[in-house]
Amino acid sequence: MLPAFFLLLFPTLLLLGAIGMTVAGRTEPAFRVLALYENGGHHVAYSQRARQWLDQLAEQSGFAVDYIQNTDTLDEALLSRYALFIQLDYPPYGWKAEAVTAFENYISQGRGGWIGFHHASLLGEFDGYPMWQWFSRFLGDITYANYISTFAQGTVNVEDAGHPSMQGVPVSFRIEKEEWYTYNRSPRLNVHVIASVDEATYRPDTPIKMGDHPVVWTNPQAPARNLYIFMGHAPELFDNTAYTTLVRNAIFWAAGR
Repeated sequence: MLPAFFLLLFPTLLLLGAIGMTVAGRTEPAFRVLALYENGGHHVAYSQRARQWLDQLAEQSGFAVDYIQNTDTLDEALLSRYALFIQLDYPPYGWKAEAVTAFENYISQGRGGWIGFHHASLLGEFDGYPMWQWFSRFLGDITYANYISTFAQGTVNVEDAGHPSMQGVPVSFRIEKEEWYTYNRSPRLNVHVIASVDEATYRPDTPIKMGDHPVVWTNPQAPARNLYIFMGHAPELFDNTAYTTLVRNAIFWAAGR
């Protein structure tokens, strides 16, 4: 027979146990995100604002975000902990060999989702590094060609309003300031285009154009959920409701939520 004092305490212990389980349930994140971000160059201000916005979204939505500034620790063991990998303006060159292999496996084996922003399509030979051919094919078999260094305003038109990343996003929205990249070809033949920029709306006008100009797309051939969002230079993007809605949607879609 249980001691009398234990019988008296038993309901309290059960209540405390239930409370502990509830607290534990609340603190366990719904999923984890790893963001590789730039901490130098021209995109520091964007990365800093993006981190603030991501941290706030994570706190409000019950997921967790961790950050790394280079690929020194990026390997398969690290990536296995995350449902989503965000390439936050980090370029596709200069990665450690182990990081390259880990990322290719993560995508090609569908181990998690991926969102790339802006600088992630800087594909070519830069700073003495060769082009990452696998990454070029992943993004639609493209190579970086040029950019609008003086920046331009432009209107983005949604082509696939039914894609989950575009829920609640206007069919067209204006980006006030961006250094629109051009590529050696449009990726359209090799990817599914979700939105494109209308180059006729550039203000000020510029001869740096490519005609068909996708800016949001996914590669349906890759087993991992993936989305590339070109816009990602100016921190003011996070004052644009259309942009933040797109990014929020992309996070939950790519994470499989």
